[in-house]
Amino acid sequence: MTKITAAITAIAGYVPEYILTNDELSRMVDTSDEWITTRTGIKERHLLKETHKGTSYMGAKAVEQLLRKSKTKPEEIDMLLCCTVTPDHPFPATANIICDKVGILNAWGYDINAGCSGFLFTFSTVAQFIETGRVKKAIIVAAEKMSTITDYNDRNTCPLFGDAAVAVMIEPNTEGLGLIDDIMHVDGIGRKFLYLKAGGSCYPATERTVENREHYLYQDGKTVFKYAVSNMADTAAEMMEKHHLTADDIAYLIPHQANLRIIDATGKRMGLADDKVLINIAKYGNTSAVSIPLVLMDFEKKFKKGDILILAAFGAGFTWGAQYYKWAY
Repeated sequence: MTKITAAITAIAGYVPEYILTNDELSRMVDTSDEWITTRTGIKERHLLKETHKGTSYMGAKAVEQLLRKSKTKPEEIDMLLCCTVTPDHPFPATANIICDKVGILNAWGYDINAGCSGFLFTFSTVAQFIETGRVKKAIIVAAEKMSTITDYNDRNTCPLFGDAAVAVMIEPNTEGLGLIDDIMHVDGIGRKFLYLKAGGSCYPATERTVENREHYLYQDGKTVFKYAVSNMADTAAEMMEKHHLTADDIAYLIPHQANLRIIDATGKRMGLADDKVLINIAKYGNTSAVSIPLVLMDFEKKFKKGDILILAAFGAGFTWGAQYYKWAY
């Protein structure tokens, strides 16, 4: 029997027009372009400024472009999953809202929250449905409006995050291309170091939670950095060892775009030359679950059919993982 794998067949995205530069941020909080760039590699980030337009707005824009690009009708889609930590509402799922906005009526789906590892976790989930034949055409929507949970009075976190959405078409492949393997991990200790305290069932919204600014994300930067550097790099290297891959075999590393130093450490751990590590963090900042597909979208024209890519991410939870992927078109 021919093995079926899950392959990306098209990709499209939406990035808001408004750009918040480091210079503008330096007039909002005590920081500077030099301080931000040196520590993170970020120069600017895009923000969705329009009132009452949330994650589903960007997600729907991305899906509409994907359907046009792939010449696919909405009724052909069997499944749509949305990976996000900034859903429109606690319920219904943002995936369902996106389906309604773009006219996808024959699909089912739901949201996945795996922090910045969201795309990898969602791709692995969709792959199970593709490989078993239960789903023929699936869309992954990675969409984040991080500006809604970013405290622009906090100089340590406000330079980091941006808004964006990318939609990816996933279909069966029988050429040995697509998602070959993945290694995924979670460690609940991360809930102490990177989280959004209020707004859930433990700490519902009150005047005090608002006054204490507990509806913005909290990050213990030093601890998160330490875990991210070791785990993201180790898992990417583990994937290489598992499949006997050398640096020469790998076309590109597609890393989560959280911090340039973490990306550099992962590339060095894998023995890769700088030109094999794809980076766009300077333009977008950390877009959480969107960052990996945003890199794929930005550099799509660089990839050749059969190219070996290693996708690697680390996020809140903690969650982390690596995927061995062969470009399918």
